[in-house]
Amino acid sequence: MSNQGRLRQRLTSQFAQQWASVRAERQQAEPIPIPTGPSNFAPAQVPWGVDLAAAWAWRFLVIAAAGYLVARVLGFFAVITLPLVIALLIAALASPIVRSLHRVGVPHRVAAAFVVVGGIAFVAAMLTFAGQQVAQGASDLADQVVQGLEEIRAWLQNGPLNASDSQINDVIRGTQDAITAGSRDGEALSQVTEVGTAVGHIVAGFFIILFATFFFLADGERIWAWTVRLAPRAAREHVDGSGRVAWVSLTQFVRATVIVAATDAIGIMIVAAVLGVPFVLAIGVLVFLGAFVPMVGATVAGIVAILVALVAQGPITALLMLAGVIAVQQLEGHVLQPFLMGRFVSLHPLGVIVAIGCGVLVGGIAGALIAVPLAAAGNAVVQHLAADTDVGEEEPDEALEEDIEEVDADAPPLPEGTPRD
Repeated sequence: MSNQGRLRQRLTSQFAQQWASVRAERQQAEPIPIPTGPSNFAPAQVPWGVDLAAAWAWRFLVIAAAGYLVARVLGFFAVITLPLVIALLIAALASPIVRSLHRVGVPHRVAAAFVVVGGIAFVAAMLTFAGQQVAQGASDLADQVVQGLEEIRAWLQNGPLNASDSQINDVIRGTQDAITAGSRDGEALSQVTEVGTAVGHIVAGFFIILFATFFFLADGERIWAWTVRLAPRAAREHVDGSGRVAWVSLTQFVRATVIVAATDAIGIMIVAAVLGVPFVLAIGVLVFLGAFVPMVGATVAGIVAILVALVAQGPITALLMLAGVIAVQQLEGHVLQPFLMGRFVSLHPLGVIVAIGCGVLVGGIAGALIAVPLAAAGNAVVQHLAADTDVGEEEPDEALEEDIEEVDADAPPLPEGTPRD
């Protein structure tokens, strides 16, 4: 090897040794210190009241948005949800009968079928008798209507208005034109289509109510057990207890409503029978069904009774019929409603009015029909959950506890791992 090669090798070896020593020193050196400490971004200093209000506000917005979304979904499927709610109310009314039949040895499904068929037969018989009465007196009432219209026409001509035949005919012709304007504008086809759609919805709703009522009565416990299993295990006890309390409150509400409706119907039928007003049974059926629409149903049915009395017997009988309807309504509003709703449902009259108003705004007449039982069930659930969490509260209502124990005694055990009150 030449001298240049040896020199080059020696320099390379020295450079490698120096580079290795430098790397070793760097690895053993202390890391560069990094300054630490609390953040220099201080949280917003807001008053405690503002912080609390903000916490309540965003929670309220979330709850309101969720409630609105649920209401929109239920409203979109109203053709299904409304019959299911009606079937649930009917099942709440008929469940004690099914339980009584089951206690005497009748199988549960057979008892449910018997109650459903018997209910249909009872309603059909009631409507048949009322229809026969209307059919028998319809011709006489039509003649009386024509006679009454002629009397009104004579009063318009000879009374203080002194209206001529041409003026009366012009008013009648204008009314007829206003009624038939839609047909001339080509809207008759759309109206027929809407009527056909409504009839289809009614028929479908009837069958949904029929089958849903049977299954609620026959398999209600299994359906409820499946619903409870959807909740987390830690919450199933409260979900089950709240559902059973809501069911008892719903049952008591339906009982109170039936008692009030029957009282209204019987009272107005007695007044109509004493005054000799025709269609007594038909008026009673109309009042009974109308009473299930809170606050306004029985009043509208009473107005129909007053109109029938006006046409059939004249203004004096109509005034007496009006007095009888007012008396029955006062008995309901000041005696039955406060006693029954306060005893069975524990729902304040102001809560009833607010619930009806909200139901009308959301769902019209259908919303008013289900708003009060929904408010009653919600009130019972809130009181039940509050009683579970509060200490030193008064003892719960004994009648309500007895009804809950009665429901639990007839209920089969829930699946394993599903706690129940």
